[in-house]
Amino acid sequence: MSYKKITVTGAEGFIGSHLVERLVNQGFEVKALVNYNFQNNWGWLDHIDLNIKKDIEVVLGDVRDNNLINDLVKGSDYVFNLAALIGIPYSYNAPKSYLDTNVEGLLNIMNAVKKKNNCKIIHTSTSEVYGSAKFVPMTEEHPLNAQSPYAASKIAADQLALSFYRSFDLPVSIIRPFNTYGPRQSLRAIIPSIITQYIDNKIKNIKLGNTDVTRDFTHISDTVDGFVSVISAKNIFGEIINLGSGTETKIKDILNVVSEFTNIKKKIITEKARVRNPASEVKRLCSSNKKAKKLLNWKPIFSTKAKFKEKIYETIRWYSETENLKKFKTDIYNI
Repeated sequence: MSYKKITVTGAEGFIGSHLVERLVNQGFEVKALVNYNFQNNWGWLDHIDLNIKKDIEVVLGDVRDNNLINDLVKGSDYVFNLAALIGIPYSYNAPKSYLDTNVEGLLNIMNAVKKKNNCKIIHTSTSEVYGSAKFVPMTEEHPLNAQSPYAASKIAADQLALSFYRSFDLPVSIIRPFNTYGPRQSLRAIIPSIITQYIDNKIKNIKLGNTDVTRDFTHISDTVDGFVSVISAKNIFGEIINLGSGTETKIKDILNVVSEFTNIKKKIITEKARVRNPASEVKRLCSSNKKAKKLLNWKPIFSTKAKFKEKIYETIRWYSETENLKKFKTDIYNI
């Protein structure tokens, strides 16, 4: 491909680390921004194949640092912005932190690109911006409805991105993943939370919030396919593009799949701390991915019930490996 140099912010995270791996494997030069920490910890990039890791230029810093971002984007053909605070419960406690990272961080990237006019921006949104579905499948024209400070910060960032496209002709696109799952996901997400509570012998009961809600679960490999397909796509700037399976799954159904595969039965308890305020709870999500098929030539491989179950089993096996499980704190509520 003609675009060879790619910068990824939030590269140490769940989706970011998988995306970095894929880009390196496909021959791109990758610069990875990892949030600065005194331990020089690269997050999940510390655990990827050494043959891939040696080909990554890792930069420790913070997306909120304007001067750092100005230097970071130099020489890049694309910037994939995945740097974000994403835990919904924590956004109730620290909403300003979400605005600082999710909005100001993107602003720094866009200003740097606008100043240098040297690359294209792919900004990562979230299905949470839609709130509870008013119709399904949910297209990109679905009304926006922030039901948490996290969702509000992402709506603000998305609208800021569109304003820069319209005001300055900045080449920015918005990719809107639905509920991505798979290996490396933190326990603040529902699927790894369920899996680890089942397989940890020290845990006697499964503690959850509302299990009647539905989500559109998309495997990490499908989500990453969608991101990478952006590079060769045309006429996508100024566009918002959903990445979702188009399939709706109840949380209760995941409990049944995990119990069936592990052959473990535990009592399910609704824990008050995990239940969102009713007005804040997103009750239903199910995407339309027609636009992604049209503009990106993308469609999910693991969208059927059988394929979903297959990938849940694969994810259970990953978390069941001792070396993987010990990286998580399964005995606390992760927000």
